[in-house]
Amino acid sequence: MKKINVITIDGPSASGKGALSRKVANNFNLNILDSGVLYRLFAYFYNLNTDNQEITNIIKNQINFKLEKDNLRVLNQDKDITSKLRTEDIAKTASKISSKKEVRKLLFNIQRNFYEEKGLVADGRDMGTVVFKDAKLKIFLTASAEIRAKRRYIELQNLGQEVNMPALIADIEARDLKDSSRELSPLLPADDAIIIDSSEMSLEEVFSFTENLIKKEFI
Repeated sequence: MKKINVITIDGPSASGKGALSRKVANNFNLNILDSGVLYRLFAYFYNLNTDNQEITNIIKNQINFKLEKDNLRVLNQDKDITSKLRTEDIAKTASKISSKKEVRKLLFNIQRNFYEEKGLVADGRDMGTVVFKDAKLKIFLTASAEIRAKRRYIELQNLGQEVNMPALIADIEARDLKDSSRELSPLLPADDAIIIDSSEMSLEEVFSFTENLIKKEFI
């Protein structure tokens, strides 16, 4: 299999893969795919009672992604809807619809179209196992449920949302079980993925480790 210039960063919810992906994209001037945002977008329009094909057309024709420093903004016809995609309600809907074969099939080609020859960093749950099996570098980023709940707690607080830590931990553990045991594209490391446990690592430490891997594979 011919390898393409893609870095996949898979892992469970709140493992830090989004922050790492944005940092990698900025530092190496790569295109970025946040597949979780695509599923959240699908969930957002799904909750507005939009049919699946129309949602696909909206994502293809109306949505733009802008990476600004370490933030990925989502624009719907120039209207910033990023914060609307970061709620727990949208997260739960996205988790539910991500198990549907039709939704995954609709988003598969959209995800593949993010690829540019100069390179792409793609984060999600099945980037290395399904969408970009031919990626040059595959990373599986994980951390304990408690650490991930703390990270999610801070993120939601910064968005002005009320959160409960025990409930967050329970939700993350339930989501882990659902994602790892589902029949379609279960959450698991690719056979050739490098596993990084970030429980006791800062973002800078994880990035430094990843940077060395990228230089080895791409430069």
